[in-house]
Amino acid sequence: MTTQNPITIRKATADDNVRLAAFGAQAFADSFAADNRPEDMDTYLAESFNPEKQAAELADSKSIFLIAEIDGEMAGYARLLEGPPPKNVPGRRPIELVRIYAGRQWIGRGIGAALMRACLEEAARRGSDTIWLGVWERNHRAIAFYQQWGFTVTGTQPFRLGADLQTDFVMQRPIDAAAVSSSS
Repeated sequence: MTTQNPITIRKATADDNVRLAAFGAQAFADSFAADNRPEDMDTYLAESFNPEKQAAELADSKSIFLIAEIDGEMAGYARLLEGPPPKNVPGRRPIELVRIYAGRQWIGRGIGAALMRACLEEAARRGSDTIWLGVWERNHRAIAFYQQWGFTVTGTQPFRLGADLQTDFVMQRPIDAAAVSSSS
């Protein structure tokens, strides 16, 4: 099911830091609070989703945020980051999909697909040949979504949520014009 109003994707600006922090914290809590200790969630949310941290990430030239909006309302966002990948990610110029979030009320309405398409296009524009991500091994809905987009598991990496050391799957897929257009 898609939304009735068009989804627009834009690059975030420095002025989006407060909105990104609030939206990201809410989306993360909605997705993971039920499966984690409250103190671990509180620690992670305070460290990862505050306006100062978002401002620093927005200012990083290797980082790009893409915001999905419907009628001017933020419905989701994604963050890409250029940098060294884990050893189990192939490619000469990989890029990480750090986050891809849709607001709870927008899940199942095309936001994730629109953001993924925009991320693949941005990665291709930047000359990346591989896109990779880490996803919690217990996040079956997200894993299935990534598999639909051609991502495969290439290994694992640790992820710290507060005091809890968890395991993320590392997933990746190639980036090229054919791969981007075949997922649209």
